Order: sequence, then structure tokens, then C-alpha cells
Amino acid sequence: MQPPRLKSRRLVFTSTIGAVYMNPNRSPDVIVDESCWSDLDYCKDTKNWYCYGKTVAEQVAWEETKKRGVDLVVVNPSLVLGPLLQPTINASIIHILKYLTGSAKTYANSVQAYVHVKDVALAHILVYETPAASGRYVCAESVLHRGEVVEILAKFFPEYPTPTKCSDEKNPRVKPYKFSNKKLKDLGLEFTPAEQCLYDAVKSLQEKGHLPIPPRD
Repeated sequence: MQPPRLKSRRLVFTSTIGAVYMNPNRSPDVIVDESCWSDLDYCKDTKNWYCYGKTVAEQVAWEETKKRGVDLVVVNPSLVLGPLLQPTINASIIHILKYLTGSAKTYANSVQAYVHVKDVALAHILVYETPAASGRYVCAESVLHRGEVVEILAKFFPEYPTPTKCSDEKNPRVKPYKFSNKKLKDLGLEFTPAEQCLYDAVKSLQEKGHLPIPPRD
């Protein structure tokens, strides 16, 4: 028995870049794009259940929509920052908050891709409303080392105790991986710089009372 065909014209599925880039066998020279998939065995071995679950979820979405004849388009955002829509703290914003409260005395020797929440929202609209849109869309503005993140935070908000030392001073500084967001740019999306993402996130934390504003000298 064939599964029933759904009546929706197009389904836009929110996945994550975590379903794209987690692959230890990928050469550093390879550009991460929509053709890349995270390695499930690697996700299990490293106990990265978030990336594992998101990868499986997206794979199932592709399989099920194909069976039902649904036009599926997938957006794969990186870590989303900017103004908070909800009153509570989420996992993404904790990533920044810990560097401002003094709870993190050092920063990790690791990298992260960032994107503004408004760009993620616009990406969903563009892929839904553009008839020619198809497949997956990596939604990220840039990849920053944690050291770059704390430097940006310290530049905009010097009143907070941002860490100045890396927790791993023995190994070389991890280099950002290369990625392509060309598909979304071709649809007309102009990405907000990561510095603005960080700035807007902190201002939102202050406005919602999650981050006290210390007096400046």
C-alpha cells in the first residue's frame, strides 16, 4: 500500500548544519556545502547525539516526502544568534552568555559557524516562495574560532569579564572549515556579519534582564 500523497505544495524543513559538516574523513580543503552529510558513526562515537538525531531526522524527511510526492526544501542553519524571541535562555545563547558572566574562565580551542536569526527566517521565506528552489541550503555567515568570539565581545562590551586565555594552549589553534552559502546568496539573501549577530544577542540579553549592565568607568 502506497503512503497517501499530501496536498501541500511545498514543505520547508528546518534542519541544521550539524547534519552537514560532522565528518572526520573530510579533507580540510573540501568546501562544506549541501552535498555533505554528517557521518552517523562518528556522531555516535563522539556521543554527539544532537547531530546524530538531526541527521537521521533529515534523512527520514527526505525519504518520506519522496514516497508521498512532496516538494521538500531544507534549510540547514548554523548556530543562530541575534535578538531572543522567547523570554527564556536557550542552548545557543548560553554559548555566548558564559563568556560574559565570568562563569567561563577560558575559551575552547574550537570553531563554530554563526548566522543571524533574521537571516534564518528570511531563508525560509525565500526557499518557500522561489519556485526554482530545491534541495538543501546551508545557512551560515561565517566560521569563527572561540578566540575570535571573545575578542569581538570584549571589543563591543569591555565591561564584562570575557576570558583571554584558551583552555588548550598545547595544540595549534583550530582553523575554521570552509563552507559555501552560495545557494542562498543566489536567491538574494545578504547575510548579516557575525559581529552584528553577537552584538544583537548581547543587547537582547541585557534588554530581557538576563545580563546585568555593569557601570562603566
